[in-house]
Amino acid sequence: MNKQNQYNILLLNIINLLKNEEDFIANLSNISALINEYLSNINWVGFYIVKNNQLVLGPFQGKVACSKIEIGSGVCGVCVNDKKTQLVNNVHEFDGHISCDDASNSEIVIPVLKDKNVVALLDIDSPILNRFDKIDKDYLEKIVLEIQKKYY
Repeated sequence: MNKQNQYNILLLNIINLLKNEEDFIANLSNISALINEYLSNINWVGFYIVKNNQLVLGPFQGKVACSKIEIGSGVCGVCVNDKKTQLVNNVHEFDGHISCDDASNSEIVIPVLKDKNVVALLDIDSPILNRFDKIDKDYLEKIVLEIQKKYY
């Protein structure tokens, strides 16, 4: 199965999840689990939620992660400031990268927006350099758009 077909199935599953459950945390938990199940070569997937002007760890799949990240710090913090997807082919070349898992080599972070403000982030790490591409970016942004439509 090619990457786009795999993402189309994932997206349909997420749309169904969102349709059948109202709770925000329950949905983020199941979305993390689905992404972890459907995407290959990833070692962490989850959400950070903006609380009290910092990022607080939300539902995720993977190793223990940073509980709090200052806005502006690391890939996630830059994503909040820029309000746009961050696709990092080599995290070791990203100035200020925060390493929660030394095995991570690439990362993609997609902002969840409410009224043009970042309220949460979808963060995915991979042990593979250059793991994420335009197809990943486009489909992960579609997934986040479904979350935004449901809650914001």
